[in-house]
Parts: sequence; structure tokens; C-alpha cells
Amino acid sequence: MKKIIFTFVLVCTFLHSDPLQAQDVLQSKDLSSVNVDYLSDADLAKIEAQLDSNRLSIEQAEPLLLSKGMSSAEYAKLKSKLAERSTSSKSGTPNKSNSEPKKDSEKDVANSTEKENSEFWRKQVTIKNNKVKDSLNALVYGSELFDKPTLDFTPNLQLATPINYILGPGDELQVSVYGVQQYNEIIPVTVEGKIAVDYIGELAVAGMSIEAATQKIKSAIAKVYSTVASGQSKVSISLSTIRTIRVTIIGAKQPGNYSVSSLASVYNALHLAGGPAKNGSYRSIELLRNNKVFKIIDIYDFLVQGDQSANVGLKDNDVIRIPAYSSRVTVEGEVKRPGIFEMKKGENFVSLLSFASGFTESAYTASVNVLQKTDKEFKVKDVKVNEFDSYLPQSGDLFRVTKILNRFENRIKIEGAVFRPDTYSFVEGMRVSDLVSQADGLKDDAYTKRAIIVRLKSDLTTEIVNVDLEKALSGDLDANIMLKKEDVVTVYSVLDFVEAYEVTIDGEIKKPGVYDFYQGLTLNDILVQAGGLTGSASKRVEIARMIIAEQIDNTNLNKAELFNIEITPNDNEQAKNFVLSPFDVINIRKMAVYDKPEMVSVSGAVHYAGKYVLASKKAKVYDIVERAGGLTSLANLEGVKIKRPIKAKQIEEVESVNLNLGKKDSIQNKLEKKLKEDLKYAIIPIDWKSIIKDRSSSTNVTLFPGDEIEVATFNEGVKVTGNVLLTSEIPFNKGKGFGYYLNAVGGLDNKGWRKKAYIIYPNGKAAVTHSFLFVRSYPKVTPGSQIIVPEKPEVKKMSTAEYVSIGSVIASLALLIVTAFK
Repeated sequence: MKKIIFTFVLVCTFLHSDPLQAQDVLQSKDLSSVNVDYLSDADLAKIEAQLDSNRLSIEQAEPLLLSKGMSSAEYAKLKSKLAERSTSSKSGTPNKSNSEPKKDSEKDVANSTEKENSEFWRKQVTIKNNKVKDSLNALVYGSELFDKPTLDFTPNLQLATPINYILGPGDELQVSVYGVQQYNEIIPVTVEGKIAVDYIGELAVAGMSIEAATQKIKSAIAKVYSTVASGQSKVSISLSTIRTIRVTIIGAKQPGNYSVSSLASVYNALHLAGGPAKNGSYRSIELLRNNKVFKIIDIYDFLVQGDQSANVGLKDNDVIRIPAYSSRVTVEGEVKRPGIFEMKKGENFVSLLSFASGFTESAYTASVNVLQKTDKEFKVKDVKVNEFDSYLPQSGDLFRVTKILNRFENRIKIEGAVFRPDTYSFVEGMRVSDLVSQADGLKDDAYTKRAIIVRLKSDLTTEIVNVDLEKALSGDLDANIMLKKEDVVTVYSVLDFVEAYEVTIDGEIKKPGVYDFYQGLTLNDILVQAGGLTGSASKRVEIARMIIAEQIDNTNLNKAELFNIEITPNDNEQAKNFVLSPFDVINIRKMAVYDKPEMVSVSGAVHYAGKYVLASKKAKVYDIVERAGGLTSLANLEGVKIKRPIKAKQIEEVESVNLNLGKKDSIQNKLEKKLKEDLKYAIIPIDWKSIIKDRSSSTNVTLFPGDEIEVATFNEGVKVTGNVLLTSEIPFNKGKGFGYYLNAVGGLDNKGWRKKAYIIYPNGKAAVTHSFLFVRSYPKVTPGSQIIVPEKPEVKKMSTAEYVSIGSVIASLALLIVTAFK
């Protein structure tokens, strides 16, 4: 409510009597005759400024406007128009009051954007420039400054207005009086360079600094507003909208006329134009003002030192001229910033090196190789380090900075039986004893009778120098040899001459393997190292020892000496602690009888299915089935079989067979794959009826650990699968043969191979079709069996040419026969 009363007093203080004047719509006492449709964009802008200056939104001002007679319909129109302007401003659509048409510019003029200050919104027409990567000048030092969109030197509109800013047509000033008397208005600078202040008149401000214009406007207002002169009211003057100026850029990648902010600088304009063109100079850019050279810009001052003193502000109709460069040189190799650099007259190699940020850590700095161009040909020059500050690079010079040599000027090395084997610095006069002392002396195992020095000779070949360490370290100057740089001294260890002895233990031990031999090693020691005896270890231990002799004894055919020892199997600490020798082989034998119980399983139609221990070494199928309670009444007597796991050893035997089919033959590979992945069991058919009649029947086989006895449940169906029209199970019909069941499933498909059809019986046995004298006999079908029709192999048909070839061969043979019998 206080804001409404305050706004009402404010409007009443600065009101006009004519409600139809656009700029006084909100200050009129009577708003009943206002037609919002007749308000221009400039009128709406002034209304927005008045609302902003009083910190009011259009919604907060509604009670005041309606109380002044504005109809609800006109208020709704005004609110809608202001909302449209706000949306337009945010989306980038230019307002007529704040933008002017731009001519001959090669850049897209963006829409006006608003930058918020602590007291107002400052506006500025911004310019967008689509940057194009400079591939021609990519190596030229300084070109990257103009290729990055994020580095554009755009003036910051949120900063305070510079006091030396010169006003001109297009600028807009926000003039505010606050205190006892209040006034707020955004006033443009006209083309004549004047501003029109209400109740005061026109004031000429063009060409004046913002500071001088502020004093002039304050003085004029103080003559009309008495409270300003007395200090009861204050005057604030600031830039609301900054004008755009036009500058011309010549010699840039994108030369032309540009509309830029009046706060823009030289670097900002150069960035918009893409920087110097292909042959443009980066160090002698001219800023022309009033047809005279106002400033010479050297961009290297900014790149090398960060100096922006040349980045001066622009004025309307300024010209930026980028001349062609006069001298460029190239730096390659071990510098921190290789590239192409522009040189001024009188600059030396040290200056060039500063542009390239100096040498890298691995650069060879004693001299730099320069490839120069003469009037007729090239020539090479070496610039020594003492010439760096006197050599003046010439246009076209190519400087190559190489790496330092991969060698040392004072390296010496010691290795072997010393406490600190390492690389050390060499000094003239250094001897063997000095280097050993520097390595903290010899180890206890050092071999002092001999050490060697590997030395690099002048012709880059190597030689070995022998050293008697014992004499060298005792002070003998002849033995204490003088060292040279790059010498490698090796001190041997006595342990290097000792053979590494071992013993081997195998058999019933927990960790069989090869173990290091030590003097005094005994059988008890090695038993403990190998984890101790297993529970199956017997009392017999055999130790084999190699025979050592200086001469060959042809009468002795033994290759090793054997020792048979009896031990206590349940004790690792034997009473007879046998002393071992190097390379002994110890074998702990297994007990004669030590077989853990092994099992088979029974499944299917038996009374007590499950796993059973093989109590006998020759347990038969019948014995285990009887232990399982025998067959049930639902069992199929012709459906008893054994599934025996295929062992890894059997697969290895198949893999070892050479079928002479080649390494990559598919038949061998398929067979191995089938055994490993598909066939995990071998099937043994059992004739149970034969076993019932005679227990000694050959089908009553002996079982192996892991065998699985399967007893099938009686099934009256016959399954037909393979290449038939319908895979199905047909009820068994006694007396019906093979063909009956094939016909019952619709017969064979177009790939079915009838003469190779076979049957698998419930016990796993299979039978195939036979042919004799064109008479085909099919196997007998029983309940629970399965008929399988395989697929015909693909046969390649002979072509016409092959038929003709065979015919020609037959004709030739016939002619030969006829000729022979004439």
C-alpha cells in the first residue's frame, strides 16, 4: 500500500494536463481517454522506464491506473503489449526505439540485450561473428588470439561508465532526480547532439565527456528544481543505452565496415575481423584517426608481456590498417613454442627466443643451426651461444634447435658385490679404491682376487682391464688402476661361483617338488619343508643318489645308487635321520592297499535309487540292482543301460591318433569337440533278460567308479524324429514294421535318407537298415524305441561340360578297343 501511495504522489508531482501526449500517459490525472492501440514502441519504452525507475511492475501499478480512469480493457491491452516487449527483448528481437539499421556491415548485427547494473539496465547492440579456424596462419605466432570465440575483448557493460567517455548521437542518458522532488527519464542524444529535458529545454552534450555532460545537466536542473540547489534532492546521470560506432578494417581475414560498441577497443575490432590476413603483420598495425596515424599496435607486446597499453578505445570512423609483414622466421625443434614469428628491424635472436618461450629442458643450447636464403640458393649457418645477442634474424630464416647428445661427460659405474652399486660422478685422478669407497665398500661375499673394468676406447670399441682388488685396496698403486669416464667396474661375489644344488621329493608327500639343497640337509628336514607325509604313505622310502667318479667303470652298469629306508609313516621326525646329498631324488611309496570307497549310482525304475559303494572289486550290474531292491513293476526289461563317464585320458588318446587328415581337418576337429563337449558319457547296453537267465552272462558287466545304471520306465510309444514331416511319438502296434511308423508321421521330407534310417532301443543299443540283392530289411521295432531318419548328404551334380568330357573319354576308349581287335 505504501508503494501505491508513493507512486501516486510521484505521478501527481510530474503530471501534464494533456492525457493524449504519449510521453505523459502515466502522469496524467485522467486516463479514461487513453487508447493503448495508438501508443508507439517509443511510448511503451517510456512507460517501462517509468515503472522500472519506481521499482514497480505493471501488476503493482494496476490499482493506480484504474483509479485514474483507465478501463480494464485498456489496462489488459497495455499489460499484453508490455509482456510482448519483454518476451521480444529476451528472445533477441530488436526494438525500434533501441536499434538502428546497419549498412554495409559484413557481420550479423545481434539484437539488443540487457545488462543489469545496480540501478538500471544498460543496453548495447552486440555483434556476433562466426569464427573460422585459420588453417593458413595456424603456425604463425599470434594467430590463435583471433581463433577462439571465448576471447573477443568485448567491453563489459556492467562496469561503471568511464568518466572520459565521449557522448554522441545514439547514446541514451538516464536522468533521475530523487529526494524531495523526483524525476526520472531516459533521454536520447539526438542527431544534432542535444538532449531534451522536461521543463529545462535542450542541452548540447555531443563531443563532451560523460563527466562534463553530467555537470552541465546538473547545473541546468538546479536552476529549475530548487531542492536540487539546496541539496534536498540529488541528481543522478548515467548511460542507459550505448551507441554503436562504425570502424573500417583493412588487411584482415574479413575486411570491411563494422558496427561496434562505442566502448570497443582495437583488439575487439581485430577479433571481429578475424585478425590479420595471410600476409598481414601482427606487429605494425596502424590505427588511423582523422586521416592520421594515431597508434601503432604490436600484438606481441600483449602476447609476451600482457601489455594492453596499445589496446586503445575506438571512435566513430576510425580505420584499422593491417599492412603486410616485412620479416618472418621459423623456429623448429626443442623450443617450448615452435612456430612462425614476425621480427622487427633490429631484434636479435634473444628476442626471437623469448617469443618462442625459450629452450626446452633437452635442447642443445651451445649453438643453433640456421637455414638461410640467399638471392640464388640456400646456405647453412651455426649461431653460437655467444652470438645469440648479436645475431639479427633475416626474413625466411629457419632455426632448428636439436636435442642434447645421449651421453654423459662424467659418468662412472660400479656393480656387483658392493653395498651401493650405482652410477657415480667421475673426477680426474679417480682410482678403483676411490670408487669402492664411494660405494660404501665391499660386501662380505666379495671376491677380492679379481675384478674387471669394462672400458670404452677412443675408437668406441671396448676392452676389459683386470684388477686385483685385494692389492688395490691395500695401497698398491700399480693394482689401484686409474679410472676413466664411462668405466664400468664389476666386483664378483664368491656365491657366483657356487653351483645351485637341489633335491627332489615325490610320491606320498603333500607338496612334492624340487627344493634347494643346503649343507647338512636331512630327510626329516625335507619332509617338513614338503608339508609332511600323506595318510597313504607307506614305510618304504627310496632315495636315488648320483654316482660321481673321475673315471668310467665299465663293469658297473648302475646310473644311480639306491638307498631303501624304512620310516614311520605317521611321524615326520624319523628315528633314522638320513643325511642327503646334492641332487638326491626321494620317493615316498604308497601303501599296497589304500583305496578310498568309490561309488556308482542307480536311477529310474528301481525300488531304492541312489548311490552305492563298490564293495567288491568285481561288482556286477546285477549285484548293484539287487542292492537297490530290484526292478519295479513299471520297469522296462529292455531299457537297462550303463552311462560311463568319458575320462580325460581317453580324449587324449583320441587326440594323439594321427589320421593323416591334416592339421586343420574338420573331421578330426569335430571328433575331438564331440568327445569334449557333447559326449560326456559312453552308453553300455544291458540285456537284462539274459542276466536273469544266467548271472555269468557277458552283458552282466563289471562296474567302474562313476558308472550310472539307468532303468527306463516302460513306454508303449515309439518316437520318430529326424528328417520326417512330423516329429511325433506313435503308440506301439505289435506286428507293425519300420515303414508303418514312418508313414504314421507323414513320411520323409525332401532331405530324408530312408535307407540310412536307424533305431535306438531303450537300453541304448542301435540297429540300422540293411540291403541285400536290392532287398532292404529294416530293424525290429520295440516299445520305447526311437526311430531316426538322417539327412541326405549334398551331392554336387555334374555340369554339361563334365558330361561331355566323360563322353569324350568313353568314345576314345571305344575307338582304342576297336582298333586293337582289328
